Amino acid sequence: MRIRFDSHSLEKFARRLRFYAGGFARYYLPSAIFRFMFRRRIASLTDAERAYAENRVNYYVRLSPDASLDPDNSVEVRQFRFPWRKKHRFSGYFFDLFPLVRIGRPTDRFSYLFGDINFETPSPQFVKSRPVAGNGHSNSVLTLLDSVRHFSFITDTIPYGDKKPLLVFRNVVRNQPHRTAFLELYHNHPLCDAGQVNDDEYVTDRAFIKNYIPVDQQLGYKFIATIEGHDVATNLKWVMSSNSIAVMPRPKIESWFMEGSLIGDYHYIEIRDDYSDLPEKLRYYLDHPDEAEAIIRHAHEYVAQFLDSDRELMIGRMVASRYFSLLG
Repeated sequence: MRIRFDSHSLEKFARRLRFYAGGFARYYLPSAIFRFMFRRRIASLTDAERAYAENRVNYYVRLSPDASLDPDNSVEVRQFRFPWRKKHRFSGYFFDLFPLVRIGRPTDRFSYLFGDINFETPSPQFVKSRPVAGNGHSNSVLTLLDSVRHFSFITDTIPYGDKKPLLVFRNVVRNQPHRTAFLELYHNHPLCDAGQVNDDEYVTDRAFIKNYIPVDQQLGYKFIATIEGHDVATNLKWVMSSNSIAVMPRPKIESWFMEGSLIGDYHYIEIRDDYSDLPEKLRYYLDHPDEAEAIIRHAHEYVAQFLDSDRELMIGRMVASRYFSLLG
């Protein structure tokens, strides 16, 4: 595997070190400390803060009134321990979920499913992602999982007006027909610098392979494609915190970032599911820079609500508390 030493990659490496060091440090703390800190944090909320947090919890927890746990696929809080002996430990997922469920009683039961989830779970489970629920019920309870990989925000010092008038797309494409379809249309388009970075058995056309572009160089483009992968588009968070504009179809999968609440042509440039109107939309916003910069401002406003790590942890624990109370 090639090691890439661009500034964004180095920051990601440092962030991972801090994440796992903190995760293992918290792992050995008594559960009583987690419950005490949660109660004290909730007691400190103003009415407005509590209303905001409850609104977020209502988004993440969409369990139906008759939802019930699968007894054969659940675990007690006291039994939730780091899977030292498993080959696939999902360490990042574990250390995100661990400080949330520890606010429950030792005998409270819960179920979880780690990995890229793009389907509705059959019973109530904590997950990283789910199909956009809209206003309906869902057994998939969203929690902030794999945060060290997916929740990355940046500071972009390049003004929108100084960026290249092009769209950039650089992703791994493996068994993802929708990303392949995007490349078939735009890998050689004059308004796009589009390509896949993996050169392996999953390549369907070698013309699609292009050089890797570090994040700090992608920020030199006015538009960045954020096409969903196996679940959500991993780059959407940092793109929306930049001075470039995310370009994508309406999200079909949502995560802690609440992709289902994003508004097309307000928070991002929305294109059709078949990508056919991409050139038309890019030309429109190139001709209307004021509208493009308004989208960037709206995106920054949306991102701002996720930047308080203490509040995000509290809301995550409120999600766990709601889960436990609804399922007894």
